[in-house]
Amino acid sequence: MASRKALSLLLVVVAGLCLICGNVQALGVASDPCTTDNDCGQGLYCFSCDGASPVCAIDSATPVSSFSQNYSLPFNKYAWVTTHNAYAIVGETSILGVTIVSQKNQEDSITSQLNKGVRGLMLDIYELNGDIWLCHSVYRQCYDFTAFRPLNTTLIEIEAFLTANPTEVITIFFEDYVNTTNALTTALTATGLSKYMFPLAKMPTDGSDWPTVSSMITSNERLLVFTSNRNKQAGEGIAYQWNYVLENQYGTVALTCDRRGESALLTDKTKTLFLQNYFPTNPNRTTACLDNSDNLSKALNVCSSATGNRWANFLAVDYYQRSTSKGVFKAVDTLNGQLQCGCEDIRACEARLHIFSIFLKLFPSFML
Repeated sequence: MASRKALSLLLVVVAGLCLICGNVQALGVASDPCTTDNDCGQGLYCFSCDGASPVCAIDSATPVSSFSQNYSLPFNKYAWVTTHNAYAIVGETSILGVTIVSQKNQEDSITSQLNKGVRGLMLDIYELNGDIWLCHSVYRQCYDFTAFRPLNTTLIEIEAFLTANPTEVITIFFEDYVNTTNALTTALTATGLSKYMFPLAKMPTDGSDWPTVSSMITSNERLLVFTSNRNKQAGEGIAYQWNYVLENQYGTVALTCDRRGESALLTDKTKTLFLQNYFPTNPNRTTACLDNSDNLSKALNVCSSATGNRWANFLAVDYYQRSTSKGVFKAVDTLNGQLQCGCEDIRACEARLHIFSIFLKLFPSFML
């Protein structure tokens, strides 16, 4: 009799879990119509995407500290908002006194991006005027009119954020065209970032899990730096990106997920991090409203299938704040939910854990 009662309660719990995992939308009011910020709940604001009807939009990424398992899981069990060409900001003026004619990919400063929960930064670096610059190129050449700012100015912003936020972890992906030996290492050291760098020796290459985020915080190794320059791993100790990270082809928001040429096969199990690119070749603020909306959730599922039922750890986008629905922040909530408990939203993981906790308190012998 007691066993039948326990089984019945377990079925109720499982049904509750299914309800939670499938209906997390009821927990918030993202994408609801609005006229002012006051119409939106906590963590939301009223936003109109280039003439579309205003809706409640998510203001920032869900902090890891609020997750049911907070920082206790391996680094590869988390997903992070990642800004493609994070430095290419609308309205940027050049210290070189020329008009920047390069394409723009974001709308707010690096500091603002980090404050809103962006934790992956994609930065293109070139040599210009005897220094390293964040720059778009013309045939792999940086010019005054395509350069945004010296790299050091952005590294200083990142260092200030890491110092002020001792439980946060940041990843930098350098598209690296700097050929001067040790120039990048010198920049990381001069700006105080080298002291935070996660060491190569702790980066797995055999398909095993990464260290836990909590251990990275404890050791103060809270900056992952990857370079596209293969020689710098042996020469400067900076991780060659594709030794550790799988990546799909960039420059498309079509519902396809082919591997980037430099990446290993997307089904390669020796690499436990996956960077999903989701941005067009030509960035556009208006079309970003649509790209970062309903189609985005479909793209996550396409890449999950292409990688053998894995989920992205880094979601790289243009104009990360723009959407006509729940947008990039909700997409990363979905990724974290899938990575950590197989649900459609990270908030469902906490609810599921809470239900199981209640059940075990009622039936402590169930797990024996």
